[in-house]
Amino acid sequence: MNLLILSKAFYERNPEKVAKGLLGKKLIRKTNSVFLEGIIVETEAYYGFEDPASRAYHGLKDYNKLMWDEPGFVFIYNVHNNWMFNIIAHEHSEIGAVLIRAIEPTKGIETMMKNRPVSTIHELTNGPGKMTKALKIDKVFSGASVTSEKSKIFIVNSEVVIKIGSSHRIGVKKDLEKKLRFFIMNNKFVSK
Repeated sequence: MNLLILSKAFYERNPEKVAKGLLGKKLIRKTNSVFLEGIIVETEAYYGFEDPASRAYHGLKDYNKLMWDEPGFVFIYNVHNNWMFNIIAHEHSEIGAVLIRAIEPTKGIETMMKNRPVSTIHELTNGPGKMTKALKIDKVFSGASVTSEKSKIFIVNSEVVIKIGSSHRIGVKKDLEKKLRFFIMNNKFVSK
């Protein structure tokens, strides 16, 4: 396979820039029998101690220590019985991650529909918990690299022309003033 996988350097930036930059890129999840793929259509940026919605807000703990790790690695946590798929993203000696909220499925859709039976494809991956169920992503992926083709999950470049919209993050009790949720405007796979 000859793919342009995003390098570690892509993630060594401000989480906001990474969150915007991931829109339109392709998320690829390898299984034993098939590739599950989709275009990233919605993301959220998270920071460290200063961000009340961040997993890092209360300091270094066992459940969040990956946020202090090297950029380009997966950070998975559970909310209301749903796995949240994040990628560590921050500048040197900072803390941060980007939550992938939704993808537009492009390959392996039949398998995704078996993993998460729904009546319409637009309901398949239009939210972070829906997406991880469809792609069979769970805590086993925490700590995996997304910058290696040898990984079971990685992100590749795509030259899709998009218009980016933004809003405050969804489902957080306290938020920063800055809008840190980003999405491809008019895309039917963005969460509602």
